[in-house]
Amino acid sequence: MKEAEAGTGGESKEAPPERAKRKRRRLKVAHPERCIGCLSCMFACSRINAGRASLDRSAIRVKTQGGLEGDFAVVICRACKDPPCVAACPRGALEKRGDGRVVFKKDLCDGCGACADACLIRAISMDAEGKAIKCKHCGACVAFCPHGVLEMEEVEE
Repeated sequence: MKEAEAGTGGESKEAPPERAKRKRRRLKVAHPERCIGCLSCMFACSRINAGRASLDRSAIRVKTQGGLEGDFAVVICRACKDPPCVAACPRGALEKRGDGRVVFKKDLCDGCGACADACLIRAISMDAEGKAIKCKHCGACVAFCPHGVLEMEEVEE
């Protein structure tokens, strides 16, 4: 009987096991009310990702809302479900992956700025060389925020 079962060509009649959903991590502004505008996250981002501490090279922006007496707003890529930046890029430098991440391919960027114009929250900026700067959700900034404004969250693919 075992030989007869083995003669099925090694095919299993059982349904394949359902894949466990994988999780990825995404940067989140968890406590915006705690931001004091110290810019540590911006310096950390640029230092780690661009090799030089520079506010112009940071993928995070800390802005004031309401002038000197207003609160601070932290602007980061939100990894949109249907990212307008991807659709706007004529060169395919931005690509939405199956896991929901939007990946930037700097070598394909021609510096047209269409992605920055298309971003609804203005989370994409342009560097001095005319290339886009976009958060890649690496989480480097989280460790440098002294007030726990930023967190990494797990999201299902």
